[in-house]
Amino acid sequence: MTKQVFSKSALFLRIVFLVSVFLILVIGGFTYKHISNLSNSTKLVVSTYKVNVELEQVISYLKDAENGHRNYILTRDTTHLEPYLSAREKVNESFAELKEIASHSEDQNENLKTLSKYIDNLFKNFTQTNAFVENKETLTEEFKSNFFEEKIIMDSIRQKIDEMISLENQQLEKHHKQYESNLQFTPLFLYLLLLFTLVLIIISYNRISNDFKNIKLFNNQLSIFHEATIQLENIGKHGNWVWHVDTNSFTFSDNLYRVLGEKPGAFQATLETFMSFVHPDDKDKLAADVEKMMEEKHLPFTYYRIIQKDGTIRHIKGYGKLLVSDEGERRVIGNITDISDEIENYLELEERNLELERNNEELSEFNYVASHDLQEPLRKIQTFISRLEEKESDKFSSSGIQYLDRINAAATRMRLLIDDLLQFSRTNKPDKEFVLTDLNELLENAKQDVAETITDKEATIFSDVLPSVFVIPFQMRQLFLNLLSNSLKYSKKDVRPIIKITYSIINSIEDDVLVKGQQLNYHKITISDNGIGFDQQYASQIFELFNRLHNKQDYSGTGVGLSICKKIVENHQGFIVAEGELQVGATVVIYLPV
Repeated sequence: MTKQVFSKSALFLRIVFLVSVFLILVIGGFTYKHISNLSNSTKLVVSTYKVNVELEQVISYLKDAENGHRNYILTRDTTHLEPYLSAREKVNESFAELKEIASHSEDQNENLKTLSKYIDNLFKNFTQTNAFVENKETLTEEFKSNFFEEKIIMDSIRQKIDEMISLENQQLEKHHKQYESNLQFTPLFLYLLLLFTLVLIIISYNRISNDFKNIKLFNNQLSIFHEATIQLENIGKHGNWVWHVDTNSFTFSDNLYRVLGEKPGAFQATLETFMSFVHPDDKDKLAADVEKMMEEKHLPFTYYRIIQKDGTIRHIKGYGKLLVSDEGERRVIGNITDISDEIENYLELEERNLELERNNEELSEFNYVASHDLQEPLRKIQTFISRLEEKESDKFSSSGIQYLDRINAAATRMRLLIDDLLQFSRTNKPDKEFVLTDLNELLENAKQDVAETITDKEATIFSDVLPSVFVIPFQMRQLFLNLLSNSLKYSKKDVRPIIKITYSIINSIEDDVLVKGQQLNYHKITISDNGIGFDQQYASQIFELFNRLHNKQDYSGTGVGLSICKKIVENHQGFIVAEGELQVGATVVIYLPV
């Protein structure tokens, strides 16, 4: 009886632990030296294998580069250059690995230096050959000589790699013999296995102790999480259910009962009782979804209505997913959410949007009709002004003539304003048909519209080749016309205008303007001039409707042109910005999504 108590006591466990540690130390002392030798031998064997593998990778990368390079020569398709372009970096990585693992051999280090020179010459030769291809000089003797030299260099590389692999194989044979010699100490390996087993026992013991502590901690956290989940269900109007597939039974959470307008546990958790709450018009659809769930063990998002006991109708969103436990138990975990408030908010928002659309349409129609209706009396005013100037001007005093000139100027400006309003109205109601269009043609059409001004001011326009893009052609032509007209209008006196149009494709992360862009790449079209420019602090204001930075006596216009430009770019989901410097020039940058 006393022996049994002692064997179960903590003192006995401590004695066993100390004896085990002592034996392990004794065995460890005898085996340490042999373990070290075996470890060193293993490292050398592994190193040899790694060198061979890296050498094979180097020759593989070079073959890929050579094939890609030759395919490019044959087809001139730049996509074949991808393996060639990436081979250099991959070869460098392999070389770095080779220098580290082959440091034990001076012969291999020298071979690596020689191999590196060959590879540098090969890639240099590739570059020269590419230059011949790009210059269409592939039939020249220099190209043939260069191409033949590539084969000689590649053969030298293969030969050098074969020599290195052969040297590594010789070392591997030597290491293998040493490895077999070390394996004679198999009994010591058994002792090592015993040591490992004892370590596992100790680790297992500690793990059991730690796991017990962790279980207590996790239970506390799970209890907190459970309470938080209940609170979250109440706040978010959620309810959870579980279908135990193997027993075909259901479990409902307390808040699921509340979502149905009942107290927790008010009825038995069955599919039939739940379906009794579903709106009659939605029962068939939900029943079909549930039947499909029974077959596929999955319930995708489904929407239906329920009727609570007091007659309140609530909108529900449901979802379920199959989970299989470690013991193989199958359960479909589901969730229902009361989305009635979301539905009501959505309907209210939709109604407001419709009202806003109606207001916008009415405002646009009013703008368009008003602009048209204003033209008739304005034409009569200009007609009578013209008749007064032709037939009655000699009867006016100098003040009368001055007043008549002012009336004529005001009427002319009113006509420009009406025309611009009509143009802006058309931009607000764009033709939604986007057509693949050559922007160069639209730019040329815009140049023709201002050809007389270009000739009068002796302006010069430089332009890159622009792409073909899906655009609304009329609007894009108007965009170019307005920007060219602005550059010509605000040119310096006695200085010939120079307008430069450049083009590129950029990634949205490369430009701060495109932080809010929805696309990855954008067409960037830049139009710059050497005119009077503007103060940069007004860069955002120049695109506002009726906003003018210059006196109307000095420069004609209504302040609508750049507003039209902004609207056109926005219709194409793009961006437009301006930069300026007084008496230096202005630059307008347009970004259109690719």
